[in-house]
Amino acid sequence: MRVVVIGTGFGKHAAAPVYESLGADVEVVSPRDDSAVEAALASGVDLVSVHSPPFMHLDHVNAAIDRGLAVLCDKPFGRNAAEAEAMRDRARDAGVLHFLNFEFRFTEAWAKLKQLADDGMIGTPAHLNWTFYGSGMRGRPYGWINDRERGGGWIGAYGSHLIDFTRWLFASEVADCGGVTRIDGSPPEATAEDAYSAWFRMANGCTATHDTAFAGAVPLAPRAALLGSAGSIELTADTTLVVYRPKQDPETYQFPPAPRRSPPPALSSFLGMVVEAVRTGAQIAPSFDDGVAVAHAMDRLRANS
Repeated sequence: MRVVVIGTGFGKHAAAPVYESLGADVEVVSPRDDSAVEAALASGVDLVSVHSPPFMHLDHVNAAIDRGLAVLCDKPFGRNAAEAEAMRDRARDAGVLHFLNFEFRFTEAWAKLKQLADDGMIGTPAHLNWTFYGSGMRGRPYGWINDRERGGGWIGAYGSHLIDFTRWLFASEVADCGGVTRIDGSPPEATAEDAYSAWFRMANGCTATHDTAFAGAVPLAPRAALLGSAGSIELTADTTLVVYRPKQDPETYQFPPAPRRSPPPALSSFLGMVVEAVRTGAQIAPSFDDGVAVAHAMDRLRANS
């Protein structure tokens, strides 16, 4: 299998090594080199993996679709729901396989939380609370991630993953949402948030809250709590998951900490599924449909913040 990776950041250093480990012949091209992108897409590849900045997604995804190529796009899916819908509809019309890189679904601890909820371990799930505070954007020079018009901001960078996980966990779409956004530690000229606090009401009546930032002075371990009709599940630092039920001893699951390397195991799991899907011609999720649903939720959140 031949894969073109468009992107010299995450694409080159995370996605490309995974594809190579899966036995693919990989070519990495710069998203800003139009002639290189065009030549790579015309070279008889099986999959185009788009990891360019969001403001370039529309051009790169459409170029792959117009050549009839299977395409994976990183999140956030374009700059807004209008761009996301345009790419999804074009892929549908062309009949090409399409995948959205919501790889956090495949983080071992997150997947276990979903499995336990689906298995009825805490009765009917009702509310998710998620907190994560990091410092990765603090002190960085100004770039597209700080520019709202170019698709920057923490809602797209991390919130897209959380919104996707929330709708996947509850098997329901976002019906309404709102919140507040902040700029904690980005350059003074930043126009995109590096922190947000939000509430979500799902179509099936479940609710969720996210409180997260990525330009704080110090990072803190992420924590999540899922409340159900017959118990609760608490996840700490993506390593310790505890199920609490009335009159029963807590049930604890341990997971190894994420390795200090790239690519992350969750990405390896998902891209392995993508490669197999391309080989067999099977459409799998997360797909562009998931990208569109999340894009609509993010647009609504930004408008109501």
